[in-house]
Amino acid sequence: MADYQERPATTTTTVIEKRGGGGTTFAILLLVVVVAVAAFFLVTSQTSKNQAVEGAADQVGQAASDVGSAAKDAVGDKGQ
Repeated sequence: MADYQERPATTTTTVIEKRGGGGTTFAILLLVVVVAVAAFFLVTSQTSKNQAVEGAADQVGQAASDVGSAAKDAVGDKGQ
């Protein structure tokens, strides 16, 4: 019978290093900044529109009040 000789087990460890460039982080950060700026301009634009409508409504209200006063004055002069 042949002599059987065991060989010592050899183990090989492979280390895989995965290094990301930072491009993904930069892209996400840039996207967040763009969305924040867009939201700011959207809110600012809506506020400006609301202020313009409010100003127009005040002017219409004042004009209606002036017309009402003029009508009262006209009726008051003819009634006497």
